Amino acid sequence: MTDTDAYDVLVIGGGPAGLSAALNLGRSLMRVLVVDADRPRNAATLNSHGFLTRDGVPPHELRRIAREELAAYPNIEVRTRVRVLDLARTDAGGQSDAGSGTDAGGEGPRFTASVGRKDPTDVVTAHSVLLATGLRETLPDVPNLRGFYGISLFSCAACDAWEMRGRRLALIGTTDDLTDRARLIARWTEELTVFTLGADTVSAVQEAELTAAGVAIVRHPITELVGDRGRIEAIRVSDGKVVPVEGGFVRPEWETDLSFLRGFAPSVDHDGHLVTDRSGRTDVPGLYAAGDAAIPGPQQLIVAAGAGARVASVMVQDAVGIASAH
Repeated sequence: MTDTDAYDVLVIGGGPAGLSAALNLGRSLMRVLVVDADRPRNAATLNSHGFLTRDGVPPHELRRIAREELAAYPNIEVRTRVRVLDLARTDAGGQSDAGSGTDAGGEGPRFTASVGRKDPTDVVTAHSVLLATGLRETLPDVPNLRGFYGISLFSCAACDAWEMRGRRLALIGTTDDLTDRARLIARWTEELTVFTLGADTVSAVQEAELTAAGVAIVRHPITELVGDRGRIEAIRVSDGKVVPVEGGFVRPEWETDLSFLRGFAPSVDHDGHLVTDRSGRTDVPGLYAAGDAAIPGPQQLIVAAGAGARVASVMVQDAVGIASAH
């Protein structure tokens, strides 16, 4: 390993949180490596919304623009279509690279990462690490759901409900928060049907409340999504009933992938999201988190980008020993 393999900050994940953090870290003279597997959770989404100046832009285009901007900074390196296969703590001190302009490599934790595809092809070190890995997404068990997801069925009401306002909508899921999500989505439609897939996640009391608000509940499993070229037209359930719909939302289950961590484990909450303080620090010194992987979990792209910028500022302050909020 050479000096060129040593970085002030390793950013794992190249979504809005990771790229925003890298930009702000680079502008603070940090030497930054971004490792991006380039398999975003929103890959099926045609257009993203709610990002000021970029409303309606495809998510992949937002990432392309961001990487193009980062290319202007010689102290920021972005590696795509590779992964951090192993991340370990070395707890070694030492100085940061000459010319970095920071004290990021002083006494304190250091990390070693194996970077590659299936087999490690490179080993790098970093004084600090930002986990911006996002979440793994598991969709409800519904036939052919993938054929409609990202086109007429979505997971984020704040992101996509505007385009479906006033239509007949479906909400599909089995999680305990399904009733709350139904109340939220009902803001955009007067014709909402909740499909629980046979799961007992909407109580009789909750069903009565939703019914009184004009929300229908269908408890039978879904046997078929009816539509063409990603545009849903109806949902058929196991008792033979067919419910006409023009769009809708699903409630996936999410998990944070920390399988690449070796010999240490930051705290996570009951949903698997990384626990941090208000500034993005985990309980492992030198390890930070931002974006969907951290509490409160899935967010809009603009929220993730803002979280990345905030954590970057804290990492710079921590590097030079300036106290910041917890």
